[in-house]
Amino acid sequence: MYRDFIKNIFDKVFALLLLIVLSPVFILIILILFISGNGIFFVHSRPGLNAKPFKLIKFKTMKDNVIENNAGPNIVRITKFGNFLRKNSLDEIPQLLNVLKGELSLIGPRPLEMRYLKYYTAEQNRRHEVKPGITGWAQVNGRNSIPWEERFVMDTWYVDNLSFLLDLNILIKTVSKVFKREGINLDSDRTVVPFDTYVLSQKDNNLIR
Repeated sequence: MYRDFIKNIFDKVFALLLLIVLSPVFILIILILFISGNGIFFVHSRPGLNAKPFKLIKFKTMKDNVIENNAGPNIVRITKFGNFLRKNSLDEIPQLLNVLKGELSLIGPRPLEMRYLKYYTAEQNRRHEVKPGITGWAQVNGRNSIPWEERFVMDTWYVDNLSFLLDLNILIKTVSKVFKREGINLDSDRTVVPFDTYVLSQKDNNLIR
């Protein structure tokens, strides 16, 4: 009942309220990004419920010349204002529009890149049995600081234990982490190793052994 109906209503009502409350911030960020001339939104295909693709919307934080190559030091890839947005999780605000469209939930496994799909095990792929979320169980328990395997275990644990009380717990922990600025990136200079790169490196290591 909660998973199929109440959660959907809660998502849309809460997302609408958040957009109304954050509308001055939303508009201000749009104006600053427009004036900067680097673009306003970053739109990228991600797997949703049952791995069906949808267009995830975020505020643009990376420079145009590196937007397609999600690698390298953050100091090179991310603009100064983009770094501010990420540190305060403000780049995530446009995803509330995805929630209103029914493509995303407030809480669920984070939608990763489409190119990762072919590398998932059957168990890891179970993360797509529910809608992806803006925040989730893995995000409030370490985010980028925990290994890929542990993140996927947390994602499938969430799928199996989804409830209103669990979602409420995650929401409260998320607010706390945003204010404390915990778990934004692995460190200030680099992002986490992409999952496909990680899988291939593990295969290479096994061959060497």
